[in-house]
Amino acid sequence: MPTIAGAMTSIFELAPLGELAQSPWSGFIPTRARMRSLVTEGAADQKEQPGLFACRPPFPRLSQRADVLVFQTPPLQEEVELTGHISARLWVSSSAPDTDFTVKLLDVYPPNPDYPEGYDLNLVDGILRVRYRNGFEKEEPMRPGEVHAIEIDLPPTSNCFKAGHRIRVDVSSSNFPRFDVNPNTGEPTGRHTRSQPARNRVYLDAGRPSHLILPVIPRSRSR
Repeated sequence: MPTIAGAMTSIFELAPLGELAQSPWSGFIPTRARMRSLVTEGAADQKEQPGLFACRPPFPRLSQRADVLVFQTPPLQEEVELTGHISARLWVSSSAPDTDFTVKLLDVYPPNPDYPEGYDLNLVDGILRVRYRNGFEKEEPMRPGEVHAIEIDLPPTSNCFKAGHRIRVDVSSSNFPRFDVNPNTGEPTGRHTRSQPARNRVYLDAGRPSHLILPVIPRSRSR
């Protein structure tokens, strides 16, 4: 899944000189002047766009991709404030010995004259490489089909979801180039020799109630 904006900087590529390469002045163009950002810093509508890194036709909204699970509230009847830390507690399994799970919190704006399709505003996101589900001191491979309880912490945020908006969470297994792609082989990090697809599952039954913990601030009675 491509990164469409986020809390990051310094993900750049060196733009080609083009016709300037033949100019006698090409050697005087500073490298910094040729650096082009691969992703948008901050927040943006979560929709693939031409020219954005890793985006391809037909440039769908991220919520329409087959590799993204989308959970959202109905349109809110009244505003809801979230302020603080966020945690996703998921029960998951995979066909691979190691894989990633990502979680993203969004404020979904309803359709309006400026954005007829609405606007899916990214707020915060997090990721877990499942081999480190119990800490970074020890790697623990997954067994195919075995269910594991994992927790993904998201950075603190503060946002007021207005009436008519939706609170949404997206769950996937990649967010590139913000995070490196997991080859799903369980090989040493950064030294893998191949990659393979992983069939990942998130469980939502009574015994494995995957859920999101949100820091809801009670509304003042004076409002």
